[in-house]
Amino acid sequence: MAPDNEPPAVGTFYQRVGADRFRPTEHAGGAWQPGEQHMAPVSGILVHAIERFLARRPNEWQLSRITYEILGLIPAADFDITVEVVRPGRTIELVEATMVSAGRACVRARCWLLVRQDTTAVAGGEPAPLPGPEQASRWIGSTIWSGGYIAAVQVHPLPGGQPGRTQAWLRTDIGLVEGEPVSELARYIGLVDTANGIAVRTPPGEWMFPNVDLSIHLFRTPRGAWVGLDTTVIFGRDGVGLTTSWLHDLDGPVGRAEQILTIRAIPPAP
Repeated sequence: MAPDNEPPAVGTFYQRVGADRFRPTEHAGGAWQPGEQHMAPVSGILVHAIERFLARRPNEWQLSRITYEILGLIPAADFDITVEVVRPGRTIELVEATMVSAGRACVRARCWLLVRQDTTAVAGGEPAPLPGPEQASRWIGSTIWSGGYIAAVQVHPLPGGQPGRTQAWLRTDIGLVEGEPVSELARYIGLVDTANGIAVRTPPGEWMFPNVDLSIHLFRTPRGAWVGLDTTVIFGRDGVGLTTSWLHDLDGPVGRAEQILTIRAIPPAP
């Protein structure tokens, strides 16, 4: 997986401060409250750690599914990442990466890896590609959301969006880790969690709807700097919601993402 061939980044989300230890910059700031990290760059840094771990292993693996369990607030503080093989195999492996800050596990990511092979002869069945980003306009996310991450991402919605339904292209000029080559896959996955914030059904100042997980299934490794999201948000009647996205790059669809939401009314200020 080659590093992104894009112009030099104007800052990074993280700095490495130890063998497996990282420090978030202001660009990783979360959207719901001060002092937290946004899950999107956390997703990317965990993939980066997994890829560095896999570089020491013999097979060429295809990341087919990664599921993140968000175990609580992700503090804007130094953290460590550990990676281990849960289920070893010659053609299928399950790897787990854990992010720990101040002695507490914040996020666990489990990743199914499948050995690469040529299946071109039977490929097919994906949905139509999204219209390209040249047909989209710029959306300023900071008019709805706060936090350093939202300010670091360029969002370009396609025409026809409505509450709970959006097609959009995303990219960022912010690098993932200072001074390190980063794959296109890690940079791509580091933007996917944005989906829950671009198709809001209700103003975030009136309701909270953070996701407690993020599950990404890929049938093809994405390429390039652009992330395409074809996103639908559903709010159920019992405090649970679901954000579903078809994922695209400029060559077409690459997979799907799902996020389970906890929906809570924000009490009015006294």
